[in-house]
Amino acid sequence: MHKPRKDNSEALAAFITKKAEIDTMLERLAALSAAHFNVDPETLHWGHVGDLGFYASQLRRITDSAFREGEHAE
Repeated sequence: MHKPRKDNSEALAAFITKKAEIDTMLERLAALSAAHFNVDPETLHWGHVGDLGFYASQLRRITDSAFREGEHAE
């Protein structure tokens, strides 16, 4: 017997919307990184390093989850 195929069009649309949201954020982050996070080397200080450390830690949480690494490793 065949089960009727479940209509997942709403879930698919929501998935595509969230993916586009993530793609936009990644593009913005890549552009900001290419611009050295808008930090002038002449005025760079440890606060900027701390900011990047915070960004890196947040991105690590995301990549660990997405790739099942770190605390998300199986």
